[in-house]
Order: sequence, then structure tokens, then C-alpha cells
Amino acid sequence: MLVLLAGIFVVHIAAAIMLFVSTISNVWMVSSDVSSSVGLWKNCTQGSCDDSLIYGNEDALKAVQAFMILSIIFSIISLVVFVFQLFTMEKGNRFFLSGSTMLVCWFCILVGVSIYTHHYAHSDRNFVYGGHHGYCFILTWICFCFTFIIGILYMVLRKK
Repeated sequence: MLVLLAGIFVVHIAAAIMLFVSTISNVWMVSSDVSSSVGLWKNCTQGSCDDSLIYGNEDALKAVQAFMILSIIFSIISLVVFVFQLFTMEKGNRFFLSGSTMLVCWFCILVGVSIYTHHYAHSDRNFVYGGHHGYCFILTWICFCFTFIIGILYMVLRKK
């Protein structure tokens, strides 16, 4: 049981770090010749980054930024709540509070990445008609899976 708790804790920390990296890095879309990339915050071309993004719908981008920040916040809150529950909760109880906050984190990732995918990740709108997804986009979808699994495990897991 201790090994399972430690494993879930390590995966939770890894998911929080990956969420943080995918949110702050500017590699959500990469051009075909890998000379420029676009993130949620900046447009980087040949080593220099500026704040002018090439996206069309700025309101959708702000929504993606907000949901990604919320997902990081809820992931960290869930981690703190898990540690708190681990040391204060009675035996036999479940980690409902940490599981529910992790599922809220999962929902924020779902909404943020879905908005981004709908508005910006189509092949006919990529860069100058020739870009592909960067590692941040892929990391976010991996975090989507991890946070869902961790949230469900917290809900099912009992303290022994």
C-alpha cells in the first residue's frame, strides 16, 4: 500500500511539472522547417521571441491560458490536500477531497486543450500552412490522461 501511495505521489508530481512546463514553454506549434514556434504566450522565430502571436482569435487564446493556469493551481492544491489527508485522515477513509480537486484539474485541462485544438490545431490553419504540433501540446494531452487516472485512483484509494 505504501508503494502504491508513493507511486501515485510521484506520478502526481510529474504531472504537475509537465503541466507547468507545457504552459510556460512556447512550443505548442512548430513550423515545418523548425525555425519558428508558437506557444500560449509568445511567438519565437529563429531564436528571438516577441509577444505578437499569429493566432486569429485572441479571446480563445486567453481562455486556454486561463484554463491551463487553473489546471496548474488545482494540481498543486490537490497535491497539498493529498499530503494533508495522508497524515490527518483516519484509517479506512478515502481520499475524496484530493481526488475531486484532481478531477477539477483534469476538467480544466480538458477545456483548455479542447479550445486550443478546436481553434488552432487544425492542419489548414497551422503556421504558414505547414506546421505541426510541438511537445507542449503533446505533454498537455499526456497530463490530461495522468490527471484523470490519478483523480480516479484517489477516489477509489483507501488509507490503510
